[in-house]
Amino acid sequence: MAPKKSAKAATGEEGEAQGSGLGPATRDGEIVFGVAHIYASFNDTFIHVTDLSGRETLVRVTGGMKVKADRDESSPYAAMMAAADVAARCKELGISAVHVKVRAAGGTRSKTPGPGAQSALRALARSGLRIGRIEDVTPIPTDSTRRKSGRRGRRL
Repeated sequence: MAPKKSAKAATGEEGEAQGSGLGPATRDGEIVFGVAHIYASFNDTFIHVTDLSGRETLVRVTGGMKVKADRDESSPYAAMMAAADVAARCKELGISAVHVKVRAAGGTRSKTPGPGAQSALRALARSGLRIGRIEDVTPIPTDSTRRKSGRRGRRL
């Protein structure tokens, strides 16, 4: 049998305390942080906002979702459009500030972020989200596997 509702729940008094909106419960003027993970490779740009623990995905948009041509997925324009979408969704959820983690492909591939990283970060800042900390989380191998293209490198 289902548990009985209390008198407060029946009148709806608790509904105001829990909040009717999505995202974390906040007071007016309170700064709520999320974490924006920007993965910028040379083929695409991913912008993925999570809560501070990193477990809960709040919004994820890629450059490929914003443009039609495959060659434009990693472009700064596609990253800017994706960041604008992410910022709008964050504001709906009540997130007013983000810590940014920028990542490149890393490992045996390129350690520098792709062309969309900088424009995505600028678009997040321009859209009214406050930027907390910016961190580079590109995986750097301490002693990696052998890189492709052989002993003498790629010859053209």
